[in-house]
Amino acid sequence: MLNFIDVFSGAGGLSCGLELAGHKCLLGIDFDSHASETFNRNHANANVFCGDVGKLTKKQLLNFIGKHKVHAIIGGPPCQGFSTAGQGNPLDQRNSLFLEFVRIVKIIKPEFIIIENVTGLVAKKNEKTLKAILKRFSSIGYNLDFQIMSAHHYGVPEKRRRTIIIGSRVNETIIFPKKDHDAVVGKNYIPPVTVGDVLHDIKTSEGIIHNHDLESAKIKSSIDKKRLLRIPEGKGIRYERDEKDYLTKSLRLGVDWENLRENRFRQTKYQRLDRSKPSPTIMTCRYSYYHPTEPRYLSQREAAKLQSFPNDFQFYGPISAQWKQIGNAVPPLLGKALGHTLSKMYKKSKKIKKRLSKNTALSKISTVREKAFVYARN
Repeated sequence: MLNFIDVFSGAGGLSCGLELAGHKCLLGIDFDSHASETFNRNHANANVFCGDVGKLTKKQLLNFIGKHKVHAIIGGPPCQGFSTAGQGNPLDQRNSLFLEFVRIVKIIKPEFIIIENVTGLVAKKNEKTLKAILKRFSSIGYNLDFQIMSAHHYGVPEKRRRTIIIGSRVNETIIFPKKDHDAVVGKNYIPPVTVGDVLHDIKTSEGIIHNHDLESAKIKSSIDKKRLLRIPEGKGIRYERDEKDYLTKSLRLGVDWENLRENRFRQTKYQRLDRSKPSPTIMTCRYSYYHPTEPRYLSQREAAKLQSFPNDFQFYGPISAQWKQIGNAVPPLLGKALGHTLSKMYKKSKKIKKRLSKNTALSKISTVREKAFVYARN
């Protein structure tokens, strides 16, 4: 069992995953009061610091930890603007939160770090940011590697893609989890977990359904409801042909398709989920997707289920705050896979004789980028 601290923890999806892998969370740190309450209620053995991480002193941090050894520091620090620090502007306000993450790592000196961020971190426009992050941790003794990981490859019924950076100061080689869904495992292909596989199972072992507010999931507009009733499962309206296929003339949207950029909506409207596939990325509000068969939005519990949260994991605060927590979370089953990886690296840990070359991770940025933004068409 490894002990860890979760910085910018949110509701605690990543922490939940590492705990499912057998590890122990000692402390969650976040500014959001509703997310911190959710974290606190679901991580009974962890301390919680709710507030400005910049005001968390070294003395407070060490008091929270007590006599426990900390093996890992994990989290999703904002990285926007950090590249300017690498160019000699450490006072850039956009860097402050990430640099607080670095400060905590320097104080604690854990064996491992895990950083989660959006796929855009590997985009060409953010290359300086990513390089600066890799160089900063390399300078304080960590070997680093990164990958774009999709949650559906690890049993999550959702195609959520994120940049994952893993660092170690006790391993010469960084290990990433092997895909165990939508992949060949041994000699057999293991299909992804789908929306239909999980939406029927949202009760706790006591038969309770938490955060399942169907009243707020209702569609208030009568015309929107009429339109949705005509949309088949797994379909939506993005192009003019969709509108013609699914809507009667009286229900048309009144859109000038010819003058829309690329003659389409940027995001599909009235998009029903498909029970035969993993969900698209769950967002921070309920209005992105609709139930596969019923004329309504998803409930918070259904969205949390698609994020792979256990049924007994409860969310607190107003419904809008609950959606924000769910949409911003790292899927716990992705976190569980990362947790097992840390266990493997810890077993192989040793005093490093030779640091991984700084250029090893830096040189693969373009290779990762080439694959990061290629999406299969439905």
